[in-house]
Amino acid sequence: MSTGITKLPAGTSIGHVHLKVSDLERAIGFYSGVLGFEVTQRLGNSAAFLSAGGYHHHIGLNTWQSRGGPAPARNMTGLFHTAVLLPDRKSLAAVLRRIQAAGIELEGAADHGVSEAIYLRDPDGNGVELYRDRPEADWPRNPQGGLAMGTKALDLQALLAETA
Repeated sequence: MSTGITKLPAGTSIGHVHLKVSDLERAIGFYSGVLGFEVTQRLGNSAAFLSAGGYHHHIGLNTWQSRGGPAPARNMTGLFHTAVLLPDRKSLAAVLRRIQAAGIELEGAADHGVSEAIYLRDPDGNGVELYRDRPEADWPRNPQGGLAMGTKALDLQALLAETA
């Protein structure tokens, strides 16, 4: 099916992610209490909408079809992770401290050259990436001028020193 449109208009962005969760209060505790999103609206005990600020909601949570349900199997198709862009390295370090204080295990931590990222799972098994971008002038380049992104270990102690 061809519509003649080859790309989305400039300024298009992904507005929010909406997740099915098994326990709304537990999910709110993670996304609001640990990660720091603000609850902007609740629909009784079945749904909540959360924002990082300046927008009605960046994350929707609901139990409409999933209350008490199991986490999705890792080998199934679907969402790999939701990536949350933080404004700077100090903010990434602060959220890492909250994650550690909550006893949540990281699945990974990577320096991609263009960004630094930490990876974890929410209480329902959904993947979450929290990251900060480096300034574009600091992005690694190959000899032809293209991006030379990679995956190296992120020094978590050096990151945490940002909040010391």
